[in-house]
Amino acid sequence: MKQLGVMDKGFLIAERREMPMHVGGLSLYTLPEGVNEQAFLADLAQNMRSADTLLPPFGDRLKTGPLGMAGAAYWEPDPALDMEYHVRHSALPRPGRYRELFTLVSRLHGTLLERSRPLWEMHLIEGLGNRQFAVYTKTHHAAVDGARSIHVSRCMLSSDPNFIREDSPLSLRAWEAYKVGLGLGKRPEYSDSELRTVTDMIKSSLDSSTSLFNAVKGFTRAWAGRGDNLYLPHLKVPRSSLNTSIDGARRFVAQSWPFVRIRAVAKAFDGTFNDAVLAMCAGALRQYLQLHAELPDESLKAMVPVSLRKEGDVDAGNAVAAISADLATNIADPGKRFRAIQASVQAGKEYYRGMTHKELELFTLLMQTPSLLLQPMGLMSKLPPYNTVISNVPGIRQTMYWNGARMDGNYPLSIVTDGISMNITLVTYDQNVDFGIIACRRSVPQVQRMIDYMEDALVELEDAAGLKPKPGKKAAAKRVARPAARSASKPATRSKKKATPKAKTNPKSKAGKKAAGRAAAKPKARAKTKPRS
Repeated sequence: MKQLGVMDKGFLIAERREMPMHVGGLSLYTLPEGVNEQAFLADLAQNMRSADTLLPPFGDRLKTGPLGMAGAAYWEPDPALDMEYHVRHSALPRPGRYRELFTLVSRLHGTLLERSRPLWEMHLIEGLGNRQFAVYTKTHHAAVDGARSIHVSRCMLSSDPNFIREDSPLSLRAWEAYKVGLGLGKRPEYSDSELRTVTDMIKSSLDSSTSLFNAVKGFTRAWAGRGDNLYLPHLKVPRSSLNTSIDGARRFVAQSWPFVRIRAVAKAFDGTFNDAVLAMCAGALRQYLQLHAELPDESLKAMVPVSLRKEGDVDAGNAVAAISADLATNIADPGKRFRAIQASVQAGKEYYRGMTHKELELFTLLMQTPSLLLQPMGLMSKLPPYNTVISNVPGIRQTMYWNGARMDGNYPLSIVTDGISMNITLVTYDQNVDFGIIACRRSVPQVQRMIDYMEDALVELEDAAGLKPKPGKKAAAKRVARPAARSASKPATRSKKKATPKAKTNPKSKAGKKAAGRAAAKPKARAKTKPRS
């Protein structure tokens, strides 16, 4: 059995019906030529279920002692593992648009995982148009973080469209082969990531008290208003409609943008790719709140997760810290907004610079203490640590296939919490950046419009940076190079038929008088009302 670390247990302790604590992903695939959809997906499902030994913790269930989650918790092998329960085959109702897909995924992501079983599910979904199918997965955050989820997904994929995987992608044998392919081989019997307990972290930090002293000093300066561009949880976080109590219903939307567009903005402002992503999201949030007459005077703050994962560590469950980034939503100029975001992120990075892996994790847990106290008291919506979460997960930068089916997109789904009712997560895949937005259905109405606002924000940044599209290329710049999930609220544009010109009739002629009489007798057509989203 493997003992859960403090951070892993925290996700289980915080979970309740209104706040599921699992992460997920929605992948789109195009079927290989000439295959039958139902038969192909049935074969994939059978292959997934065929593993003799699953890689940890997919074959493990949660085990606690007499004290429940207040005591020690472990992963133990499930003696009655039912792969039929975990790997499911579903179908969309007609007409099988992305709208129906997003509705299904929203509903699936809002339900809790059964704790008496291993904490994961996979849904193979047929019924999409254009010979596409989808795969939705969800795994409890106590078991994996975003970086490890990418590695697990990578294990089932290949860059060779002719490669057929015989072993189940979830089998321990396939996982070990994947790590060998990365040049990692077998890991040591005990790794640092397996020793995540408070005692171990405090013990490991005794030899580096200087870094912790400087961190506490910086913490105090920030709360005293002398932290320059450094922001910390609960510090200068305004109240907004994003920071309310939530229920269990979710709304999911997704979209892709070309990687080169966002990277070009980052280079033009001499910033990082992540700076450009934050600026794009900040512009969209500013527009969303403005149109709802709810933009606060104080700038929104976002939690930006930072990976603590050591190079070559693909087995750790969770290894993340967090920066509190100023989104500068109180600044109208997109260029100045980018500079303010850039300065805030840099201050956050400098704050953590010099800390060891253990010090980072310990201090992250200490900064979360106010949230742990406010959450059970129901005060998170009144004193939110952040306004939203924006997470950038590095993905796969080439076209991948699953037993010959081309992966067209990989859209992440994360967690919304009481007081933080919207989460934006993105994954880079192939030539695109795939965004997934998950929100509380009641607290954040019309979240699907964020997709349009993000495009508007990106165009604003391109204009501010002087990135003018080439003549005749403006429309193409907004399209992705491969099929992508469009906003569920945005109907496809219909092409208008050209009207056939009618022959002119002399009104004074006999035929003209008859035509005029028919027109006068015919009732006028009512103007059509455009549907509102």
